[in-house]
Amino acid sequence: MKLESKVFVVTGGANGMGREVALQLIQRGARVAAVDLNQAGLDETAALANAGDRLTTHAVNVSDRAAVLALPAAVKAAHGEVDGLFNVAGIIQPFVKIVDLDFDVIERVINVNLWGVINMTKAFLPELLARPEAGLLNVSSMGGFLPVPGQAAYGASKAAVKLFTEALYAETRGTNLSVTVVFPGGVSTNITGNSGVDTSKMEAMMAPADGKPAKVRKTVTPAEAGRQIVAGMEKGAFRVRIGSDAKFMDRLSRLSPRRATLLIADQMKALLG
Repeated sequence: MKLESKVFVVTGGANGMGREVALQLIQRGARVAAVDLNQAGLDETAALANAGDRLTTHAVNVSDRAAVLALPAAVKAAHGEVDGLFNVAGIIQPFVKIVDLDFDVIERVINVNLWGVINMTKAFLPELLARPEAGLLNVSSMGGFLPVPGQAAYGASKAAVKLFTEALYAETRGTNLSVTVVFPGGVSTNITGNSGVDTSKMEAMMAPADGKPAKVRKTVTPAEAGRQIVAGMEKGAFRVRIGSDAKFMDRLSRLSPRRATLLIADQMKALLG
């Protein structure tokens, strides 16, 4: 779909991939309603965009259904219409096994990652279906098709986003709406900090030992991830895989699910203890 002069709602707009998506849409001549719980981060995004009223900020918790259901009216009041929705917001869990993971943490991850997507989709879908051309994009994760020990609740939420989005694609086939699901691999965002996750064990695992160099995991920059996400909406892509790790593990998990599972489990063993 054409991006210029269109109106897009972007969740997670206060930082990371969500911020990059918002900024790149502005650069492409679009109007943006950036949504996030973090008002200070949204203010930084607005300052970086320097786009006047073409970018509005909306401090909303996507897991708060009542607040989300009030968003379409607020966005339409600011921009007149809504042509696309990017559900980018997401959090991870602490790197611990399910047996040690508290119920309230599991619920928070599910509420943000899955219910946030469902709430936003339900709120804006009628508006999108009424437009001549519209797009809806949901960010899942490499962890949505590949089990990662220590991220079981996170992976379950992202797997649900994958199936939810693919079902929505099937249900809206033949309409004006294009539906896209995105699977990022390693992206150098601050998702751990934003999720309130202690990274000390991970940092220790990655640190140099016995004179050997530190382990380095190749990651994609938020700007490049944002570019690919925006391009996915523009092309009306069915699936977008971001990063060589996501592309490789996607293929391996389909060809040899057990081998892929054990490969990741071995890599996570030192982190989980």
